[in-house]
Amino acid sequence: MTELVAIHQPNLFPWLGYFDKIHRADVFILLDDVQYPKTGGSWSNRVKVLINGEGRWLTAPVDRSHHGTRAINEMVFCCKEDWRAKVLKTLVAAYRRAPFFENAFAVLEPLVRYPEDNVAEYNVHAIVTLAGALGLPTGSFVRSSSLPTVSTATQRLIDLTRQVGGRSYLCGGGAGGYQEDEAFAAVGLSLVYQCFVPKFYSQHGTTSFVPGLSIIDAAMNLGWHGVGSLLRGGGGLDRKKYASACICSAY
Repeated sequence: MTELVAIHQPNLFPWLGYFDKIHRADVFILLDDVQYPKTGGSWSNRVKVLINGEGRWLTAPVDRSHHGTRAINEMVFCCKEDWRAKVLKTLVAAYRRAPFFENAFAVLEPLVRYPEDNVAEYNVHAIVTLAGALGLPTGSFVRSSSLPTVSTATQRLIDLTRQVGGRSYLCGGGAGGYQEDEAFAAVGLSLVYQCFVPKFYSQHGTTSFVPGLSIIDAAMNLGWHGVGSLLRGGGGLDRKKYASACICSAY
C-alpha cells in the first residue's frame, strides 16, 4: 500500500516546493490531462527567475490557434519564434556570475533545448531529469492520463490517489480554497498539508531573499548537490518564526 501521494500539473522548471513534494511523496502523479487555461499564462509555460534583483517571468509561448479547449497534454509550444534561444540568453545574462552557473547550466541547457513541442512531454522530461540531478527518486512518477477517471475537482484527486493505492494525500497550502477536505476523510484518506516554507539561501544579485523562483535559481546559487541536500534536510524554516514567508499556493 502506498502511503503518501502528491498530484500536480507538469510545470515549467518548477520552484523548490514542487520538488519538496516529489521528495516527500511515495507516488507523484503528473496531472497532464486537465484543461489548459483558455487565456493568459500558466505555470505550465512560465516561471519566475531572478533578473536585476527581482523575480521576473521566463516564458515559453504556447500555440493558441486551436478552437475550443485542450488539455495540457494536447498543448504545443509556439514555433514562430526561437524561444529556447531567448530563454538560454536570459539565463546566461542573469546568472553567468552565480557561484554554480557552470554546474547548473550543464544540466539546464539540454533541457531547454529539448526538441519536443508538446507542453506536457517537454515539462515531464525536464522534471524527471531535474529530480535525478537533485538525487530524488525518479521511479515514483505516474501520469494521470494513464489512470482513466471520469471524475472532476476533489473527487478526481481522491480517485487518482486511490488508484495508485495511496492512504494519504499531500496537498499544497493553497488548496483550501477549492478542495473539499471532508471528502477525503469520508473515504478513509488522510490529508497532509505541505505549506512549504523555503529556506533562505544566498542569491546572486540581491541582498534580500526572493522566494517562489524556479528551481533554476536555487541550482545556480547552490548547485544540484546543494539543492538536493537542502530538500532532504527539510528545506524549510521554523514556521512560527517565519510564518510570513510561507508560500501557500497551488504552484
